[in-house]
Amino acid sequence: MAETFRLPPTAIEEFTLGNGLRVVFSPDHAMPVVSIAVYYDVGSRNERVGRTGFAHLFEHMMFQGSENVPKAAHFQYIFNAGGTMNGTTSTERTNYFETLPSNYLPLALWLESDRMRSLKVTQENLDNQRSAVQEEKRLRYDNQPYVTAFLRMNELIFVNPANAHSTIGSMEDLDAATIDDVREFFRIYYAPNNAVITIVGDFDVAEARALIEKYFAGIPAQPVPPGVDVSEPETVAIPAERFPDPLAPAPAFVLGWKIPARRTREFYALSLAGSLLFEGDSSRLYQKLVKGDESVISIEGGLDERRGPSALYIFALPKPGEDPDAIRSQIFDEIKRIATDGPTDDEMEKLRNSLCNDAVRGRQSTMYRAQRLAEFALYDSNPRLIDAELDHYLSITAADIKNAVARYLDVDNRVVLDIIPAAAEEADAVAASPHPPGDPHQPAAPAPQIPDAPPPEPDSPVRAEVPQIKPGVPVEKPSDPADVPPQAKQGSGPLHP
Repeated sequence: MAETFRLPPTAIEEFTLGNGLRVVFSPDHAMPVVSIAVYYDVGSRNERVGRTGFAHLFEHMMFQGSENVPKAAHFQYIFNAGGTMNGTTSTERTNYFETLPSNYLPLALWLESDRMRSLKVTQENLDNQRSAVQEEKRLRYDNQPYVTAFLRMNELIFVNPANAHSTIGSMEDLDAATIDDVREFFRIYYAPNNAVITIVGDFDVAEARALIEKYFAGIPAQPVPPGVDVSEPETVAIPAERFPDPLAPAPAFVLGWKIPARRTREFYALSLAGSLLFEGDSSRLYQKLVKGDESVISIEGGLDERRGPSALYIFALPKPGEDPDAIRSQIFDEIKRIATDGPTDDEMEKLRNSLCNDAVRGRQSTMYRAQRLAEFALYDSNPRLIDAELDHYLSITAADIKNAVARYLDVDNRVVLDIIPAAAEEADAVAASPHPPGDPHQPAAPAPQIPDAPPPEPDSPVRAEVPQIKPGVPVEKPSDPADVPPQAKQGSGPLHP
């Protein structure tokens, strides 16, 4: 199947505004919806020592209101228009995205442009969102078994602080942050010349381009952000550690390897090797350890895909009474088997069929395409790579997988983190310790309480008559969001002078 499989080329039009904002269009009139993704080239990799957690903090701050949009109103406008939305932070970028009926494209662009131009970075917003991040950390990390161990892994694998610290950051760093620190972070990284916006779905290209010019062209560019050194030595930082977890009900362990950057041939091969080892019920480790000798309750794995040195992880939760060392040996044996013999012909056929199936399913989603186009535009300056990615994977041979596994996984240069259930009396001391870095895939900002109708900002020098959109109520022609008066004139925003 894979030898003859061809995807139709993606319709792509791209251009750059005078202020440096990169724009990618991909029209598709199959359904009357449109997806918008705004990617800012800032993640935890851009944070300096002593000021970590800012990228994730801004994921929260970006919903706290701007010059013409009251606090939390961004949520209400999108939801009341029948749309969905979210935002996420990783080591590599921060993104914001929404899908909504295509006639509300002007509304979505107006909302995104207003917060890019004039986010309200105030002491009040900083204080309440700093508290929200701290509560998120307590709820989703400190009070969950095994999670803090996962966060520790990056510090064990990576030597460079830009790669090693967690995306949620240090609570001490956030406490020490001043309003001037936060405003400067916004000015540098939330500028149009540091962003990409993609639009995919049912829209007219000429109209969309006019809207982009109308809402974004007047936002001034900023100096290019400082570069980031993510170089790493080949060896892992700390090869072995015991991690006491007061919430862990049973012992477990995590294995980690440092691997090459995304979009290298070795990365593609190791990604497919990961699929063979731990992806799904038919994977080698699941069949051997869960279905076979029934020695583990759970076996999972994943890749941390980065522009620089990346990582591969395997997590195992042994059954009570089983020996973790024996289970580890079986995992290493299976890795060695791939490094020695390579995948079978049947496994290669299964991998290729799965790749083709995933590619087709992914492209059925306008949001999937919007995010992938934004990623390739931001990371590689070439959104058209979306049509080449499948071919890169399909070109990987069994020999490529065998050689990559032998070079990067069947080695002693790895991390073994044993998670040990801590004694009850140790719980308070461990929970109070500084939060270690780890998993870059942070949860999105939680939706705040949204008022029935956001009131206008009484002290705002420029007001926009944004239509009050309610589900099930037809919008009259004069209230189309395209008729929203222009935003604050250039230079009126508090943070982009």
